Amino acid sequence: AAMEIRLLSKDKPENRIKIAKAGAIKPLISLISSSDPQLQEHGVTAVLNLSLCDENKELIASSGAIKPLVRALKSGTPTAKENAACALLRLSQIEDNKIAIGRSGAIPLLVNLLETGGIRAKKDASTALYSLCSAKENKTRAVQSGIMKPLVELMSDFESNMVDKSAFVMNLLMSVPESKPAVVEEGGVPVLVEVVEAGTQRQKEMAVSILLQLCEESVVYRTMVAREGAIPSVVALSQSSTSRGKQKAGALIELLRQPRQQQQQQQQHFESHKNSRDDICD
Repeated sequence: AAMEIRLLSKDKPENRIKIAKAGAIKPLISLISSSDPQLQEHGVTAVLNLSLCDENKELIASSGAIKPLVRALKSGTPTAKENAACALLRLSQIEDNKIAIGRSGAIPLLVNLLETGGIRAKKDASTALYSLCSAKENKTRAVQSGIMKPLVELMSDFESNMVDKSAFVMNLLMSVPESKPAVVEEGGVPVLVEVVEAGTQRQKEMAVSILLQLCEESVVYRTMVAREGAIPSVVALSQSSTSRGKQKAGALIELLRQPRQQQQQQQQHFESHKNSRDDICD
């Protein structure tokens, strides 16, 4: 029966509403907790299909689907994990559910799926994380769960087709203080500079946005980014980008030139001080 509901709900929106109205949601949720992996997968996939209808999302969440979906994300078949990530993404489109999903332990499991899953799993996990991390407490959870490692790895691989998605998630996370040392520790600075040099226009703009947030409050990070050779490609972007991209690139150039200017001023101050001492010695 679960298999039939899975198929019936797959392509026809009208069936999704009928099945939900017929009272199928709670029995399907109980299947998600089944110890039979195939039954669990059918239950997860049927719930995902029903969640594709906006009218069903609230009913699915209020019927207790979140915790069983998180369990499937932890121990289900590869398909069950992917579909659980998608179902949680659908449910997270209701604001109140973002917090409930975050507090149910989904974030570390989605980070793990992002790191170890196949390409579809990585896409599903990154999209779910992007949605969930619009809530501040989930941003902190994601950074503490080690999300920067897979994000940096995916951004460094231009063949992965994951550069854009990873950059969007990283950019969203930069508003929490823990994110900045995490990016640096995972080797994110050279990767971001490479994206500014060799990425698509959109990827370049996202990388500049991340670097700008990284550099805003830290001379140490500005020096690191400048030493990585970022300035020429950021200057080039400031001349060829969208108006918003130009603005961010211009702001980043100002910040990157500051450590140099400060060093020059210190050098000049040191030399003038030395000269005046020499004059006294004469």
